[in-house]
Amino acid sequence: MDNRIESSKVIKSHPIESKRSGLAVKNKTGFSTLYRLTDLSLVTLLYYSCAMIFGALIDTTSLVFLLVNVICFLIAAEGMELYRSWRGYATFEMLRAAAVTWVLSAFGTLTIGYFFVEEITTPPLVVLVWLATSFVALLAWRFVMRKFLFLIRKSGLNSRRSIVIGATALGSNVATQICENEHLGIRFNGMFDDREPSRLNHKFQNSVLGNIEAAIEMAKRNEVDYIYIALPMSAENRIRSILEQCSDTTANVYVVPNFFMFNLLNARWQTIGNMQTLSVYDTPFQGANDILKRFEDIILSSLILTMISIPMLCIAAAVKMTSRGPVIFKQKRYGLDGKQITIYKFRSMTTQDNGAIVKQATKNDARLTKIGGFLRRTSLDELPQFINVLQGRMSIVGPRPHAVAHNEEYRKIITGYMLRHKVKPGITGWAQVNGLRGETETTNKMVKRVEYDLDYIHQWSLWFDLKIVFMTIFNGFINKNAY
Repeated sequence: MDNRIESSKVIKSHPIESKRSGLAVKNKTGFSTLYRLTDLSLVTLLYYSCAMIFGALIDTTSLVFLLVNVICFLIAAEGMELYRSWRGYATFEMLRAAAVTWVLSAFGTLTIGYFFVEEITTPPLVVLVWLATSFVALLAWRFVMRKFLFLIRKSGLNSRRSIVIGATALGSNVATQICENEHLGIRFNGMFDDREPSRLNHKFQNSVLGNIEAAIEMAKRNEVDYIYIALPMSAENRIRSILEQCSDTTANVYVVPNFFMFNLLNARWQTIGNMQTLSVYDTPFQGANDILKRFEDIILSSLILTMISIPMLCIAAAVKMTSRGPVIFKQKRYGLDGKQITIYKFRSMTTQDNGAIVKQATKNDARLTKIGGFLRRTSLDELPQFINVLQGRMSIVGPRPHAVAHNEEYRKIITGYMLRHKVKPGITGWAQVNGLRGETETTNKMVKRVEYDLDYIHQWSLWFDLKIVFMTIFNGFINKNAY
């Protein structure tokens, strides 16, 4: 009998591409070519304009510098999937992707220029103004274009007629998303189901226009553009039959699997050869995201270590003078993918556990040194972990690492506990800035912490990391539960 406690964040299945309510539709349009040409034209024209305004000479070296930027931009754009269809996504998400792409390309251009070009003849002021104006231009034209397309689609132009086959809860969810997002340019025309409307129980039950055969006939008369099949996955034979009939139409047909029955974490489509597979548990740090996260960690940890080097020396001296034993305490923890890593802390106790059984620190713990309580309350004992971040073992932001013994204990009683190790452990985390730090004297407290950890993994973005960092600065270092 499985007596494990199930975290609600694990049980609550997150749909793929949640902004689109689980519709994993890859739609390549001719707009991608337009966007590429416009981006490259803007960047090039602004480069020449800035050079002319400041009277800078455009020579061969300058053109090579511009070419390097174009190449870096296109590479970063592919990594960020900048030129995919953004229909169904929030405007902010599209602008964020463009911003990150330009920042990465600018960093790559300057790095390559510094190390591989003997002398960049373009004045620094010209480069700075060009980078800034290009950043604004890339975002501004996208914003204007986006609003223009929204207006066109809301007016009924460039819109598509859609129906939903299957008046299920999932079908209701699909219809809701279509109706609430008019800018998608998709009109909801109704539902079709073989059941009587009286047997249905959701807000679209009166939108059922007929049975499934009627839907097929409607498609054959070219009266519908999109068909969303939202039947239970158990109805495999019925779905297969509907697809065969739909093959006699010209409508775009989408099967909407009920992913809510799975415990999804960063689910995404992956192509293996010519097969499509769905990852159920995955990490958000792949491709450009992985590079961006590591870049964030290196920059922040380097800056912070530079600022705290002298305070760290003072703390080290205080630890040495007030108690016997090493200054730095090393402990085994679970890192990325559940692999053991060694983390560093300023020693705050006279004895430290690192074996099969580890006792958590408690209030007024007798093992605390003279300054141990102060170090733990203020989180100063964690400062050496910035070295772990620079080493690549940890991240600035992520789920806090627990002792190996605690991991082995809680993985047996909390469903989904080990999913928190799909990312590197962090010095601070979403759970910690929400008050979940220190001793977990009850299992429910650990369950709550895991929920926040999985929520962080699901929501991750660079801006989310920066939000957590700022929350840590203002209210995360000192906490009544830290002892």
